[in-house]
Amino acid sequence: MEGKLYIVPTPVGNLDDMTPRAVSVLRQASLILAEDTRTSSVLMHHFGIDTPMRSHHKFNEHEAIDQLMPLLEAGQTIALVSDAGTPGISDPGFLLSRECRRRGIEVETLPGATAFVPALVNSGLPCDRFVFEGFLPQKKGRATRLVELQQQPLTMVFYESPLRLVKTLQQFVETFGPDREASVVREISKVHNTTHHGTLGELLAQFTATAPRGEIVIVVAGCPAQEKMKVDKYAQFKGKNAIK
Repeated sequence: MEGKLYIVPTPVGNLDDMTPRAVSVLRQASLILAEDTRTSSVLMHHFGIDTPMRSHHKFNEHEAIDQLMPLLEAGQTIALVSDAGTPGISDPGFLLSRECRRRGIEVETLPGATAFVPALVNSGLPCDRFVFEGFLPQKKGRATRLVELQQQPLTMVFYESPLRLVKTLQQFVETFGPDREASVVREISKVHNTTHHGTLGELLAQFTATAPRGEIVIVVAGCPAQEKMKVDKYAQFKGKNAIK
């Protein structure tokens, strides 16, 4: 009999966002894999969950998979949680899920909390179609990725730390222009949850004057059609007049 892997979202802020089904799965699992057992132990204690826990994070997930597969193949049920939100979304989870699929072990992801969805909907920007970028590369590949996104017509969603927010907004102004509409959402589902709307230039000025705190989601409007046409024409002009 083969076991099953449950991927279980946990609250990004308010503990009341935890679903009854998530609590039930965590209680019944043979083992809980936690990104940080110290962080998750607070949640488990709050809901009276005493299932054994084991660390599973980006620094050990490769070697951990070889240890976990025999448990799942022997019929154990394992639940994976991250510090907050849905595992696999800018958190460990993808590698374990992929290996389970490869070996024919059932994987079920419970619906639940994640930071970018409320930030996107709350931004007031189009959210019927969007691109989720998560954390941009900190160094190598960052500038290249920003240039690739310059003409992206869909609303874009980014994660960022408060320490890098001002620098990122400055790069967004340089890449997308100061007049592009955006929002900065911080501390989603927590006591000090705030959403700041404006242009990239306005948001840069605001957070340069007042240092941000808490976890950050940035939502940026896609490239307007007329702006994309200007960029395309400029690129064509440069191509025709290139020195050969």
